[in-house]
Amino acid sequence: MIDLHCHFLPGIDDGAQTLADGLALAQAAVADGITYSVMTPHIHPGRYENTRSTIEKAFKDFRLALRKARVALHVGMAAEVRLSPDIVALLSQNEVPFLGELDGHRIILLEFPHTQITPGADKLIERLLQHNIRPLIAHPERNQDVMRDLSKIEPFIEMGCFLQITAGALLGDFGRAPQRRALQLLEFDVFKVLASDAHNLTGRRPALREGMEAAARVVGAQAAHDLVNRNPRMILRGAVAAVA
Repeated sequence: MIDLHCHFLPGIDDGAQTLADGLALAQAAVADGITYSVMTPHIHPGRYENTRSTIEKAFKDFRLALRKARVALHVGMAAEVRLSPDIVALLSQNEVPFLGELDGHRIILLEFPHTQITPGADKLIERLLQHNIRPLIAHPERNQDVMRDLSKIEPFIEMGCFLQITAGALLGDFGRAPQRRALQLLEFDVFKVLASDAHNLTGRRPALREGMEAAARVVGAQAAHDLVNRNPRMILRGAVAAVA
């Protein structure tokens, strides 16, 4: 399986805090059946002041540590980018790492604030799309606006955004409301992927296989398999030489 969203890089955001934490998460991912994980630390101006430059250093150090520890996990590098006007400057400075490219658009993992869909989000996303940057919206099922009203996500789907549903949400790890929304979003006619968004080994573990099995009960085995294999592979194609 391929995981497009996780937080294993140590000490760079709210994910793994030490190298031992990061390696343990990577080992848990392998045990879960994940063969390729994209490291996606937060870029959140004012909170996590990461850029391509800082992420790349942490990524290279972690990749080397994986090899030394003989953890059989292939890794890639991107970021989970908080929706804000600061994105424009970061993009102009080439400081935002993308997940990959699909149909002529670079794919950015874009996070809305948890409490709401920011006013003006549509205008900013329109601007991204005009520059051939397509958002993969991270965990929409956990956004409070979407939890209150599922239709709040529909304008962004109509604009051409993709969706990333969290495996743990399907399992009820974030509560009933996110679980209900995640199950509903599975049936939306939109390009989507399932990812772990793993941060630790307690409440935010790499549980992609269980998430895929939960998805299969809604959309069928083949569609669920596509969420963790075919669809993420399509995004990564061209971004990496090979995906194991």
